[in-house]
Order: sequence, then C-alpha cells, then structure tokens
Amino acid sequence: MKTKVVKIGNSRGIRIPKSIIEESGLKSEVELEVINGQIIIKSLFQNRDSWDSAFKKMAKNRDDILLDTNTLAEQSTWDKEEWEW
Repeated sequence: MKTKVVKIGNSRGIRIPKSIIEESGLKSEVELEVINGQIIIKSLFQNRDSWDSAFKKMAKNRDDILLDTNTLAEQSTWDKEEWEW
C-alpha cells in the first residue's frame, strides 16, 4: 500500500488506514524503531499484559484448580519419580 508523507509543523507524518490500525492492534501510543532504514511501528499493548493480574485474581478466588484431573491419574513412573517441580 502506498501513502504520502505529509508535513505536520516541523515534522512529517503519514495516514494509516483504519483497517491496518485494527489489524495491528495499535492504540493511542506506539513505539517507533528504525531498523536497516525501515521505520517499525509497534503497539505498546501486549495481549498477555493482564495475565499476571488475572492469575492472581484467580488464585485469590480459588479458581485456579486443575479441571482435567484424569491427567494426574495417567502419570507415568517417570512423572511420579523423576520429575522435579
């Protein structure tokens, strides 16, 4: 896709189409990098950013139990005797 670089005060900018914004997950802030002469725009939002707080909330609510209890019954001798947690 081609677009034009436009003057914005002393800076320059480009318009990013809505479809690309949505597909890339860009929000109000981004990180810019230049690598090998290419401008890389990265979203600051990471999909797993909230996992840590979600896991803590699950533990607090005692909602972090193993649902597939059959898996534990099928452990091998190696799982029971050799594996260290």
